[in-house]
Amino acid sequence: MTTHQLDVPGATLTYDVHGPLPAADGRPPLLMVGLPMEAGGFTALAAYFPDRTVVTYDPRGLGRSVRTDGQVDNVPAVHAEDVHAVIDALGAGPVQVFASSGGAIVALALVTAHPDDVTTLVAHEPPLLTALPDAAAAERAAEGYRDAYAAKGFGAGMAAFIAMTSWQGEYTDAYFAAPTPDPAMFGLPTEDDGTREDPLLSERSRPVLAYVLDIPTLTTAPTRIVLGYGEESTGTVTHRTTTAIAEQLGHQPVLFPSHHGGFTGPESGYPGQPEPFAHTLRPLLDGNN
Repeated sequence: MTTHQLDVPGATLTYDVHGPLPAADGRPPLLMVGLPMEAGGFTALAAYFPDRTVVTYDPRGLGRSVRTDGQVDNVPAVHAEDVHAVIDALGAGPVQVFASSGGAIVALALVTAHPDDVTTLVAHEPPLLTALPDAAAAERAAEGYRDAYAAKGFGAGMAAFIAMTSWQGEYTDAYFAAPTPDPAMFGLPTEDDGTREDPLLSERSRPVLAYVLDIPTLTTAPTRIVLGYGEESTGTVTHRTTTAIAEQLGHQPVLFPSHHGGFTGPESGYPGQPEPFAHTLRPLLDGNN
């Protein structure tokens, strides 16, 4: 593995290249994108692609990538330009992309802005609330965990986040009438440490959930786009967003093993099943779905 730094407007990005450039087998590099996850979140998955040149990076403001623009919010179009800069710096032509969660939304923004950058995009569980039929209610539910975090800190915010993301189906009156979840039920801290900088629970990632797809541009792009979700996510908001986006693009979503972070290993604290996940991903990258 080699590690590189890249200066872009408003940030210095750090990215890792696992394998040679150009790739030894002649295939495009495989770029893995997450948000608000750093490169280390793909360690387990990348290990199951020893035959590929895999590229991972820390998004601006996270891990080793330092922001210099004075901003803290995560805007998909800004992150997409960062990914475009990394692809350009690789000098290996268009890439394949596996992207998950907020990273999948960034990748969709990348294909919108730079469709020739990506040959195949596998977008795993993009939490795009604007794609839902109950988008207004879903945004209200997201506001609930942000409010809990702002008022009481990490434990309260994460408990509300878990309640939102595990809810089955649309956000009805029954959801909003449910009691506030106790952080202790999830083994979360009940004390407030006073910090309010969590990239997931704070206002920083509001623009990610609020991003609006440009469906005409995506459907005419040369990029092959595959949407997928984890079997344990069935019925939850990220299953519903994935299905809604796939329907808008005229596709059928693919079922992956495990949960929202199903590609992660023990280092994540909530490990998935990275080996069977990789076995599902590989043929999708090869065009078999």
